[in-house]
Amino acid sequence: MKRAVQLQIDPRTAPTVPGLDFEGFFAEHRIGLFGALWLVTRDRHEAEELTQDAFVKVWERWDRVRELDDPAGYLYRTGMNLFRNRRRRVALALRRAVRLAPPPADEMRTIDDRDAIVRALGRLTPAQRAALVLVDLVGLTSQEAGRALGVRPSTVRVLAARGRTTLRQEIGGFDGSP
Repeated sequence: MKRAVQLQIDPRTAPTVPGLDFEGFFAEHRIGLFGALWLVTRDRHEAEELTQDAFVKVWERWDRVRELDDPAGYLYRTGMNLFRNRRRRVALALRRAVRLAPPPADEMRTIDDRDAIVRALGRLTPAQRAALVLVDLVGLTSQEAGRALGVRPSTVRVLAARGRTTLRQEIGGFDGSP
């Protein structure tokens, strides 16, 4: 009767094969990263692309990433950074496209409206003005605007709401109605 030979391998001294290490890492974290990115983007295809791009970035640096204390944290941070970069590029392209739009038919009314808005914004407190600009014009969330201003997100929401109320009283609302 033959006996099976069992090998005892010490994981600290076992040779590592980068492809297998990364493949295991990929298999373990692929679904979780995709799910997180899907919740952020609300778009399956964009989440798939970002997941793939994040894994490619990690794979390119795998020799350094696998030595980190938290390689999964690095992966998720990479995925979120890719999402933010893509969102910034889209916003920039949108701003450029808006600037390329033909001038409005009544330029004098546009100038008058812009002047009224600037004067009304001048009547707001600096904190209300900053909250409105960051949230309504730049498009940041209250959390992002709060970090930028050094206040809590709830404070940003209150400042922006008070600023909007003041603007409605000053210029009659945002839709151009008096």
